[in-house]
Amino acid sequence: MEQPPEKVIETITAIEEMAEDVLADRRQMIELDRKRQKMREAASFNFSFSRSLRKDKTKQKKWVCFGNMFVKLSKQQTVCLVDKEFDSLDEEICNIRTGIRAKVNKLRDSESKEEIRGFHLQALTKDELESLEAVL
Repeated sequence: MEQPPEKVIETITAIEEMAEDVLADRRQMIELDRKRQKMREAASFNFSFSRSLRKDKTKQKKWVCFGNMFVKLSKQQTVCLVDKEFDSLDEEICNIRTGIRAKVNKLRDSESKEEIRGFHLQALTKDELESLEAVL
């Protein structure tokens, strides 16, 4: 059964918009992961930096760069801010990942393709992994 050209163009346009939305989310997730890796580097440096600070008995604040701004903070404040930022990036990446799954399913439905097998798999949590290791 042949469809009118307007309907075909409308369908293809909708599919392309959904695909572009998935790609945009994927790019955003990659960018957030880069930021998360930078935060991990900062946390690692801060840990090694804190070991050298233990020898230093002065309570001086150190300069820290946040975005385009330098701020003078104590070691404890710096560690707290890095941890909060790391957690917020993890949460945002997880939310985007969940949204991508739904968008990909909707895209595949509109393309009349089957659902991807194993696409909804999730990693085991730490507690689940420990209980599994206890059983094995």
